[in-house]
Amino acid sequence: MIVHGPSGRNKPETRLWLRMLSTTKLITSEIRRRLRAEFGATLPQFDLMAQLYREPDGLRLGELSRRTMVTNGNVTGLVERLEADGFVQRVTPDGDRRVTVARLTPAGTEFFETMAAAHEGWLRDIMADVDPATITSLWSEIGAVKTSASNHLSGAAFE
Repeated sequence: MIVHGPSGRNKPETRLWLRMLSTTKLITSEIRRRLRAEFGATLPQFDLMAQLYREPDGLRLGELSRRTMVTNGNVTGLVERLEADGFVQRVTPDGDRRVTVARLTPAGTEFFETMAAAHEGWLRDIMADVDPATITSLWSEIGAVKTSASNHLSGAAFE
């Protein structure tokens, strides 16, 4: 009914959305499993470290929350755990205690680079049966879907 409608009509938008959702869930589940098994890390930790890796001077916790689409409270918990592990450092620039910036430590940078290399390899492995031209085409075509979705959002937009 959801995919074909009450009268059997094809619903391509619904079918595409379900295909993207199921594919994302499938790959994400495998990436989560491998991160946990090989590094003892979670996907949210990996995502947070990826954001900090791109910004060597660090990011305010609120900006980390926005970029990772994780609540402020959860970002604080993630940062606290990574700080306890020696991978993240929190600083208060210019002594302003109202502002907290997180940045990777040298150990955090090294740990993230190792995880990121493994992550790239996992994705190559997971998508090994897909022609590179198909990957390039899908990247562009799904970009058009993302743009359309962004143009028609009724609430806050995520990048």
